[in-house]
Amino acid sequence: MPGSQRKGPPPPSDPETGIWRGRPIARRFTSPDGMTILVGKSAADNDILSLKLGQPGDFWLHIASGPGSHVIVRNPDKLDRLPRPTQQMAAGLAARYSKAKAGGKVAVHLATCADIGKPRGYAAGKVTLRRSKTVQAEPVDLSEEVS
Repeated sequence: MPGSQRKGPPPPSDPETGIWRGRPIARRFTSPDGMTILVGKSAADNDILSLKLGQPGDFWLHIASGPGSHVIVRNPDKLDRLPRPTQQMAAGLAARYSKAKAGGKVAVHLATCADIGKPRGYAAGKVTLRRSKTVQAEPVDLSEEVS
């Protein structure tokens, strides 16, 4: 019967490349330490990136005030903290993909995905932090990497 075909399973997701159900939701970069950095493309994509693709031990960054992309640093080795070059690059990307990109040095929150929450009714892209630290960063301008 036309139109009554069952839908199959959703296309696969790939947290390493920022793919959610077959759709790219993030820009992908590789840090100087070889770690994968994902930068959300929209408020809705930020939610998926931070709350569905991000694993509890992955690192999460966002500028401290104002709208901007969520940044996830994949952490398959379960490091306690980011290597400094990776932290600087990821914080710089959080600054670059924000409304503060022309403002020079900005404060950036750094947490793990385990410390991110989203209360019911919050707008797309808005989350709460249970705990975080703040680092300073200047926006960086890097070309996207294709892997």
